[in-house]
Amino acid sequence: MISTPRIRQLFGVSLVALSAFAGGAVVTGSVPAAMAQEVQTQSVAVPQGASLADLIERVSPAVVSINVRVSAPVQGMQGAPNFEQLPPQFREWLEREFGGQPQPQMREGLSLGSGFFISEDGYVVTNNHVIDDATEITVVLSDGEEFAARVVGTDPLTDIALLEVENPDDRSFPFVRLNTDPSLRVGDWVVAVGNPFGLGGTATFGIISALGRESRLATYNEFIQIDAPINRGNSGGPTFDMEGNVIGVNSQILSPTGGNIGIGFAIPSDVASEIVDQLIENGRVSRGWLGVQIQDVTEDIAGSVGLDSQSGAIVSSLVSGGPAAAAGLRRGDVILAMNGEDVENANGLTRRVGAARANEEVRFTVLREGREQTIRVRLGDRPSEQALNQTPSVGEPAQPETYFGMTLAPTVGENDVTGLLVENVEPRSEAAEKGLRPGDIVVEAGGATIQSVSDLTEAVDDARGEGRPAILLLVQNGSTQRYIALQLDGF
Repeated sequence: MISTPRIRQLFGVSLVALSAFAGGAVVTGSVPAAMAQEVQTQSVAVPQGASLADLIERVSPAVVSINVRVSAPVQGMQGAPNFEQLPPQFREWLEREFGGQPQPQMREGLSLGSGFFISEDGYVVTNNHVIDDATEITVVLSDGEEFAARVVGTDPLTDIALLEVENPDDRSFPFVRLNTDPSLRVGDWVVAVGNPFGLGGTATFGIISALGRESRLATYNEFIQIDAPINRGNSGGPTFDMEGNVIGVNSQILSPTGGNIGIGFAIPSDVASEIVDQLIENGRVSRGWLGVQIQDVTEDIAGSVGLDSQSGAIVSSLVSGGPAAAAGLRRGDVILAMNGEDVENANGLTRRVGAARANEEVRFTVLREGREQTIRVRLGDRPSEQALNQTPSVGEPAQPETYFGMTLAPTVGENDVTGLLVENVEPRSEAAEKGLRPGDIVVEAGGATIQSVSDLTEAVDDARGEGRPAILLLVQNGSTQRYIALQLDGF
């Protein structure tokens, strides 16, 4: 999948993905300033050869084009190193000679996207990536009239942004509503309206190709996949069902060229509606936060902890003082259920925790040392990305030895990271196949903290004595911890 920043770099405009209008209705025709109202829609049958003109005519007035002036650092700029990455002596000399860190050269440009009114007083929904780095935003109506707009709030984790047009004359705008409870099936017809390639209001037609699509670019929502043609400039626009309801907000496309190949992704309208409500109320999104790093339970991990199936999410690390640590969750716990509902994998748990509100108490069923138990956690408010990405440093290794295809040496980091440093990994070894790399630190083996190779050997012997086919290693790299299960016949 081509990311939005890459498309911007290649074409100078935002990547367009199909969007969906959800909710009951839209305003049609020419609307007097003080008489804007939501027009009730009715189901539109689509027999072979039927026209969608009535539907598109009703919904189009609420769809807008978004023109964005952006200012961003020039990529690959010569002569401007990051002082923080230089050796201290060289950095000090450069600071004396040149008076500090050189300021990056900025480049002005234009970005194009789509959006739609969700209220008569001028709230507009679009994508975060459409208005990211914006210095000026202009909303263009279907009749060509232009309005300056401000950012009310954004949520990069779902790619939703909320704008408000400057409206000194208190004009009423045609609008639609995000459907808070869409009923969607694969094969349902959809219509997309947006601003592809800056052409202005354009409608395309297709079906829902799939539901529940996951993407590495979105942590807290799944996507609706549609085949209605969408292109650069459609990002943030709506996709409608045959009743004129907005069912999603265009966000991404899958394309080797940046153009339409029939695979587009829209943020479901119920997800977008929840985000928008929070942005209107608080200007930001508050998400439940557990304070853990988790990963999927693989077949090897399941065998090493005594599970019969690959379900749940295993806790690989906890934030010191975070909600999970305060409630008694531990590294190595496998979370099987949240509030009585099974947890299938790590992504599913992340979305469910994120959908909860800060300070909400939730109930987790966990597997610990072969037995299930219930732990109640009062969720916190998810911190910023910057606060979550602090990385510890690691000290010097010593006394290397080789096991599982890894060269290991004891090490103690400045942040109390104690364990075995992976100095080298043999090609085609099991460790290499499982993703272990030089610089990783093996923190635990079989649930026990290790400080030496003899500790690792003892943990392996214990696992064999319990009849386990594999041993579970807790591995740290920077601030990230993950579990890896290695077969005991490789030791």
